[in-house]
Amino acid sequence: MNFEERENSQFLDWQSVYDHIINKLSPNGTRYVFLDEIQILPQFEKLVDALFVKQNIDLYITGSNVFLLSSELGTLLSGRYIAINLHPFSFAEYVKVFGENASIDRLFRQYMNTSCFPEAVTLSLSSPDMVNAYLKALYETIVVKDIVKRHNLRKFDTLQHVVNFLFDSVGSIVSPNNITDVLRASGAERLSHNTVQKYIRFFTESYLIYPTRLYNIRGRRLLSSAYKYYVVGLGLRNILQTNNPAADLEHKLENVVYFELLRRGGEVYAGRADNGEVDFVVMKANGKREYYQVAYTANDEKTLERELSSLERIRDSFPKYLLTTDFDNSNINGIQRLNVIDWLLKN
Repeated sequence: MNFEERENSQFLDWQSVYDHIINKLSPNGTRYVFLDEIQILPQFEKLVDALFVKQNIDLYITGSNVFLLSSELGTLLSGRYIAINLHPFSFAEYVKVFGENASIDRLFRQYMNTSCFPEAVTLSLSSPDMVNAYLKALYETIVVKDIVKRHNLRKFDTLQHVVNFLFDSVGSIVSPNNITDVLRASGAERLSHNTVQKYIRFFTESYLIYPTRLYNIRGRRLLSSAYKYYVVGLGLRNILQTNNPAADLEHKLENVVYFELLRRGGEVYAGRADNGEVDFVVMKANGKREYYQVAYTANDEKTLERELSSLERIRDSFPKYLLTTDFDNSNINGIQRLNVIDWLLKN
């Protein structure tokens, strides 16, 4: 049932929807129930709970971020759910849209500098002039509807300063104090540490940005003082800032790799090693770990040495990878170099 459809507007309360669904279900076997735009139905959580306790019902609900924020689902549904976060197209999915005859290298540059949201990709095929208009509308929906109106914020410009800082700092270690100090130095309105922290929480709850905690590799513990942040779609970042396709390639590539690691499963952290950083540490469900260093190119000897050094200092036998755009798949002291485009296209 899609509650945006006219034929479902007759249901004014959750009890009538419950009765309708129960009457539709077959008595035997597993019954699958999909409820789309569930937030339109008043007290939808009571419907969900009532269906959940019925035997052999496999229940799925979808809806707007503003109503189905992860921080509130646990309260509404008593923790009896699994949240599946949908991301924009992976590079492998993006390539499928354009067909096998397209240049992979050209598509990859395009992937990092335009948008991987499905609707934006569709528009790029039929009405490319509309892509930026769509992305701006999407951004305004997230910021204005999901954040400003929901939390009754009055200082939109201040919020915009913070999100611009986060977009500009993709892949860098950031703390609320960093943001406060930089914005004050730039002449922006004075912000308290608590206000910045609150704004960051709003951005992460609406899935505009994804926070990544720092993991101390040697001490095998999480650090809580600072995070790295990645933007859900580089196209959103590019419409707010002057986008030079040849600039900031390191951070753009790191953003792409971060979301690919999320898709492949496991907890993704930013690594802290002795006298250096490892871009990503992935904790798998079986207790195993993977380490990833990301560089746009490492053909220069000094660059290669720098990228390898943090991985070389890790004293365990878990897999270690260096992802670059270089055509080099050599193994150096147990560290596997991989071409990042091949890696993204691999199942």
